[in-house]
Amino acid sequence: MIKLNLPSYEYKLKKTEGKIFVFDIIRRKYVLLTPEEWVRQHFIHFLINQLNYPRVLIKVESGLSFNHLKKRSDIVIYDRSGDPWMVIECKSPDQKINQRTVQQVSVYNRTIKAKYVGLTNGLTHICCVVNHEERTTDLLDQFPQFNGIGS
Repeated sequence: MIKLNLPSYEYKLKKTEGKIFVFDIIRRKYVLLTPEEWVRQHFIHFLINQLNYPRVLIKVESGLSFNHLKKRSDIVIYDRSGDPWMVIECKSPDQKINQRTVQQVSVYNRTIKAKYVGLTNGLTHICCVVNHEERTTDLLDQFPQFNGIGS
């Protein structure tokens, strides 16, 4: 797998029927290792180990509906009240972060209504704070530390 712009961690791999799987500490199971999953797993560990996001408040690949379409958000972090605090879209390292990918996570957040939206391909990371009342989005210099006190 490609070297990412994220801290490494001690991942667990296994091979079954010629396919490689990586252990997901959130879902507590081995999942098929794809380039996007490689990014997602590294980013989850970055959030937990570097930014103090509690593992119990992270949900991976949760379903949501938007305009009667079933969608799947990559990572949702909840605050201690159980409200969505941040939604993060993970892309493969070979997929550029552009307006289309930013639009995708923004569409998800119209339903989720998290305070923060993030986007990563493992090489480039973007985080924005969203003001839903004023309909504004401001780019941050970095992902925030978890404070967990709600939006």
